Amino acid sequence: MTSDFLAYMYRLRYIERWSLMRNVVKENVAEHSYHVATLTHLLCSIANAEFGRNLNSGLAVSMALFHDATESFTGDIPTPVKHHNPDMLSSFREIERLAAVRLQDMIPPKLQPIYEPLLTHSGEDEELRAFVKAADLLDAYLKCVTELSAGNREFGTAKKQIEQSLHQLDLPEVDYFLEHFAPSMEKTLDELSE
Repeated sequence: MTSDFLAYMYRLRYIERWSLMRNVVKENVAEHSYHVATLTHLLCSIANAEFGRNLNSGLAVSMALFHDATESFTGDIPTPVKHHNPDMLSSFREIERLAAVRLQDMIPPKLQPIYEPLLTHSGEDEELRAFVKAADLLDAYLKCVTELSAGNREFGTAKKQIEQSLHQLDLPEVDYFLEHFAPSMEKTLDELSE
């Protein structure tokens, strides 16, 4: 029996994000997952090196890589749609759960215990989950910064809303990131090369 799991993971590159907004730079879910994994690693490294934490960055990165895996079935549902009302959010969470079960069932039985927590988010370390969430928000923030830097004002309100969400996380690692890493995202290649 062959497994279709990897084929579905590779299909994430066909699913566009930010579908309700005009984009200067298109982004797909596979790119987003990579960015979130990179940001998660960076946030965990900041936490460990700068703030004396002892986070398992490898596990956190694995969680980040699969945080949107169910979108291989659901597509990327825009946040305003998902959060329109509690019933809609509840229904969407159930659809995500069913998609996770479907993906898990594609994995050979001996590998399922490895991937089940990554797909269903069950038994995940809550502290690490907070860092993945922060990385997810930071990627959205950086998307807004990139679009605004390209002259696309469409992302102005989203940037303000995401900034508020980032500050509500109350993570010093996020503040450190915003001070030391985020500003370079507004630079041109020539400015980066100076």
